[in-house]
Amino acid sequence: MNDDSSIVRLAAMIREETARLRPGDRLPSSRELMRLHGVSPVTVSRALARLAAEGRVITRPGSGTYVAPAVTRVSGTADLSWQTVALGDRVVDDAEVSGLLTPPPDDVIPLTGGYLNPALRPAKALSAAATRALRRPDVWALPPLSGIPELRGWFAQEAGGDVTSSDALVVSGGQSALTHAFRALTAPGTPILVETPTYPGALAAARAAGLRPTAVPMDRDGVRPELLAEAFAVTGARVFFCQPTLHNPTGATLTLERRGQVLAIARAAGAFVVEDDYARYFATEPVPPSMISLDAHGTVVHVNSLTKVLSPSMRVAGVVARGPAARRLRASQVVESFFVARPLQETALEFVGSPAWPRHLAALGAELATRRNALAAALTARMPAAGIHLLPRGGLHLWVRLPPDRDEETVVEAARRAGVMVSRGRIYYPAEPPGPRIRLTHSAALRLPELAEGVRRLATALDAA
Repeated sequence: MNDDSSIVRLAAMIREETARLRPGDRLPSSRELMRLHGVSPVTVSRALARLAAEGRVITRPGSGTYVAPAVTRVSGTADLSWQTVALGDRVVDDAEVSGLLTPPPDDVIPLTGGYLNPALRPAKALSAAATRALRRPDVWALPPLSGIPELRGWFAQEAGGDVTSSDALVVSGGQSALTHAFRALTAPGTPILVETPTYPGALAAARAAGLRPTAVPMDRDGVRPELLAEAFAVTGARVFFCQPTLHNPTGATLTLERRGQVLAIARAAGAFVVEDDYARYFATEPVPPSMISLDAHGTVVHVNSLTKVLSPSMRVAGVVARGPAARRLRASQVVESFFVARPLQETALEFVGSPAWPRHLAALGAELATRRNALAAALTARMPAAGIHLLPRGGLHLWVRLPPDRDEETVVEAARRAGVMVSRGRIYYPAEPPGPRIRLTHSAALRLPELAEGVRRLATALDAA
């Protein structure tokens, strides 16, 4: 009889014995079990370990082994506590991202969130595009793994410069694009440079990939090039993540001069720049060209998403890269998810190729400018002690500095109790924040009166905090 079968047989016999005894009764000693069953000490030890894992016995060093107390469980409910040991400490923290995606209760005004409210989404035009897409030949066929050529060509055109369709890869939304980029461009355990503050989803994706986000300060014109160069030199990082256009959460737009400086600094460091350019469609004033359109050396990996500008369920984004980096990104996409569903790609292509696309952008830009101005005016009137970081050239948010004597968590919780949800500033920092901040979103509220009422409630909470 081999060792494994001996362990199984001994465990079965002891299991029968425990069924006849009462909780707390002592079992024969290991020495007695060895003598009674003619087995080795290892066999006894492993058999008892199995029964302990099953919750049938309790081993007390120096005292003996006892029948475990009976555990009352809800009928049909399994004991899954063993998974805690098996999984170890490989935790992916989704708390902050999930919080931004959770809809507020009906009686709470949302001044947070990353998507357009339903009234601002082109739902009818999207449905019409989907209907046309479903009539396309081979709409349910296997798509090219990098995406259908026409959609790749559209993303390449949007990126600008000398980018071609062969440089573009279609992925399932901007968050997926960041996950692929972080995994493909650098190794677990290495640093990644990020603007501070920055998008919490990027911080979560970087940490899930085993990277160490390292903060690079920014001002009203975006990341500070001299500090970026210092950060590359000190950390040895090979990736810098940034949102150069209508940065989330501050609203800053990196100037054209600084874009050139950032590219030169990254190239000197032998590093990549991951450019998250989703907010370009939210600009209400002219903004500089994308960084990839200025890049002639394969430094920039460009991300452009249709999700935020159209609908949360339009999980379609384009990633543009060149050289070995592009091949690694494509490999990551294939291994993880094969490809983006063809009907979704065809729908996106139908929409951006129709007159509905420019009409949507024009109407959205006008509405966002109105909302930004209304939110800023309400904050100035009702919360003069708070400071708006800057009035951005568009976007969905305002970044607000609270009075230094206020506790950020207390204000956010008081606001929730007052019936308005805001984003606490702490989640946007990879390290310690410089003081209390909140991000306020003007695109989530349904109408301007709701926006004004949300600020009123927030002002009340700030006074009470």
